[in-house]
Amino acid sequence: MEAVIFVGIQATGKSTFYHHQFGRTHMRINLDMLKTRHREQQFLSTCLETRQQFVVDNTNPTLVERQRYIQPAQQQGFSIMGYYFESKLAAALMRNRDRNPDQRIPDKGIRGTAARLILPTYDEGFDQLFYVRILPNQQFAVEDWQS
Repeated sequence: MEAVIFVGIQATGKSTFYHHQFGRTHMRINLDMLKTRHREQQFLSTCLETRQQFVVDNTNPTLVERQRYIQPAQQQGFSIMGYYFESKLAAALMRNRDRNPDQRIPDKGIRGTAARLILPTYDEGFDQLFYVRILPNQQFAVEDWQS
């Protein structure tokens, strides 16, 4: 059983990557869709109780934010996979401007997340870490994490 935690600022391809790589095998936990932490926690609990593989498709920029998923998943025997999405601020701001107006995030929100971003480490409890770069035509390059 896998628990997959995405890490990266907004507009770095996380949701698109989810649909390409995990859409048929893992449930998606996404705060934008669930709207409240309470709903998110309920969904996470259900995945853990039913031993359903899941992906946390949020920015998860800090260790504290990632631990809300890592610790309970470890306690239930899940393997913890981390995917860090290359988070170049200028590129993310440009991609955000290309989004449909109803999907755009205020620039200050992206800048704020970038300012809080701490790179993931194996010490947090990840069993595997990967580095993801967005390529043209909604393609991705995935590499093993070089710590």
